[in-house]
Amino acid sequence: MTTSRLLASAAILIVAVFAAAAAAVIAVGSWDPIKDINDPHIQELGGWAVAEHVRQAPSDAGLTFRKVTSGEMQEPDGTSYRLVLVASRATGRRRDGIYAAQVLEHSDSRKLVSFVPAN
Repeated sequence: MTTSRLLASAAILIVAVFAAAAAAVIAVGSWDPIKDINDPHIQELGGWAVAEHVRQAPSDAGLTFRKVTSGEMQEPDGTSYRLVLVASRATGRRRDGIYAAQVLEHSDSRKLVSFVPAN
């Protein structure tokens, strides 16, 4: 076997090993649908996400949590939630909006990773 063929074979083997390792990591960290979206903990988490967003962005002070409508969770280290929720803005007549929030929850803490309008 020539040196170039040997190097090419080694490169292919290395790529295959890294691809398999990456696939294993993705499988471990997969997002799963939240089975019971009406679970009181999930609804409370949605309310906390809105309140924390308002605390971080006072310009959204009129935003009020209504309900979580769907979401996903991932449990590699703590629990990460992607929530789709409805919140209303008190500007004259109530206007509901859909928002996407990501929350990281450990046994003793929570962190709002992101909170953005989804519509």
